Amino acid sequence: MVDGEPHTELSLFSSPEALPTPWSVARRLLDDAQLFWLSTVRPDGRPHVTPLLGVWLDGGLCFCTGGDERKAKNLAANPSCVLTTGQNNLDGVDIVLEGQAVAVSSGHELRAIADAYEKKYESRFESPEGTWAGLGDSIRTGGVLVYRVVPEVAFGFGKGGRFSQTRWSFGT
Repeated sequence: MVDGEPHTELSLFSSPEALPTPWSVARRLLDDAQLFWLSTVRPDGRPHVTPLLGVWLDGGLCFCTGGDERKAKNLAANPSCVLTTGQNNLDGVDIVLEGQAVAVSSGHELRAIADAYEKKYESRFESPEGTWAGLGDSIRTGGVLVYRVVPEVAFGFGKGGRFSQTRWSFGT
């Protein structure tokens, strides 16, 4: 699990007197983020990036996709991926997670992930107007592919008065 404290380093490219971003701050940002960007590699080596919803649960970032979607095909061939989230301005902290997307198939885990999605995204999951109405049930029943990415390494890019580049390593 990655919910403990990782090894933390501050990059030399940080502003003078900058401090590393604590992992607890990054975890809170991962919990609260509404949107993530998933980067995968196509079989021919070209990159593929797409936005998606996600929840942090049991030491990793969980997301789902349809089996015929490009990201699912890419992950079947190469599970290495990058997930990012942050602010589209020069304030706050942007987070980058690198790891392997591992399929989740246990009924208990799928129920916990569906519950976490519904709690986090609330009305967007409710019928009839919710954009993703029914997705929670699709997660529970295996109607979509569900992945968990446990970070091998993560980066935090602090922006604002002092810019910082923090690297978190998770014992791999």
